[in-house]
Amino acid sequence: MSDPTARTLRLLSLLQRRRYWPGAELAARLEVSDRTLRRDVERLRHLGYTVESDRGLDGGYRLGGTAGDAALLLDDDETIALAAALHAAASGSTELAEASLGALTKVLSMLGPAQRQRAETVGGATSFADASAGTEPRLAVLDAAASACRDRVRLSFAYLAADAAATQRYVEPCGLVALDQRWYLVAYDLDRADWRTFRVDRMSDPVPSRNTFEPRPAPAPDLRRYVRFGLSGRRSPHRVVLDVDLPAEQAQARYGRWVQVSGRGAGACRLTMDVDSFDWPARIVTQLDAACTVVAPPALVDHLRAAAERLQACAERRPDTPKSKAKAAGAATRAPGRRRAAGAAPPATAPPLRRGRG
Repeated sequence: MSDPTARTLRLLSLLQRRRYWPGAELAARLEVSDRTLRRDVERLRHLGYTVESDRGLDGGYRLGGTAGDAALLLDDDETIALAAALHAAASGSTELAEASLGALTKVLSMLGPAQRQRAETVGGATSFADASAGTEPRLAVLDAAASACRDRVRLSFAYLAADAAATQRYVEPCGLVALDQRWYLVAYDLDRADWRTFRVDRMSDPVPSRNTFEPRPAPAPDLRRYVRFGLSGRRSPHRVVLDVDLPAEQAQARYGRWVQVSGRGAGACRLTMDVDSFDWPARIVTQLDAACTVVAPPALVDHLRAAAERLQACAERRPDTPKSKAKAAGAATRAPGRRRAAGAAPPATAPPLRRGRG
């Protein structure tokens, strides 16, 4: 079992079924090495579970007393819905996924045997796609935004726009919207005197104010529809598609906040972005240390070709030195006339200009 999340849940389930497990037998049931088993046990301890262990060749593990002894009363539909949501949230690798895993293990420990089996079946039979790297919000930022909405206090934060421009915002939060694996904050921007929608994963350093504010009427009765309509209405005029000889995870780590990254096999990926101008795609192309092909649009090829010509001309140009400047100035001021004999003294004044013959 290679998935750490599924393996941790399986380990917890085994520890709850038997009072004591020999280490070798437990590792064999999980199909892992003793070292991997110890790491998984430490992960359970980090999640708040007391796992007691006996050292030595015949040592083993037992689950100590936890706060998960109380029963959680859910019907079958609620069990499946809760398990599916937590499994999906725990499938990533961010702090949100780690916290979701902790919640999932605690929920499973509070379910009855039949419901626990249903919940484990959902996770075991489903392949959950990881959220794009860089698109999941930091929990501290999400908590600060949610608290500001609840307490009706203004919030200041640093924000990174889609074009990578860094700004400082001061807003009156209205509500949070989770849409298409992203979180958005709908707020009234005091500096711009208008409603704005912010992606929470691009927010950082939130600082709530101490004084409350009188809430303004929301921009729409349904904030989810408001955000979705705003995103569709702001469709950029150019859709750029680039094929890059770069592993998808590397491209995701560098540009995942601004572009959509999809894999194209080992060591290759496709970047898709909606832009108002070609400046940002051109910047990405020049930063990539990998081969790149423009799939669409053709106008981007012309833009890159013109930019390459300007760069080539700039690279071939050399700065003027003082010596070359003096030589150029002497050539420009020297008047045409008879060639002076070697050693002859220069005239006191420049000779008059002569008309050309014939």
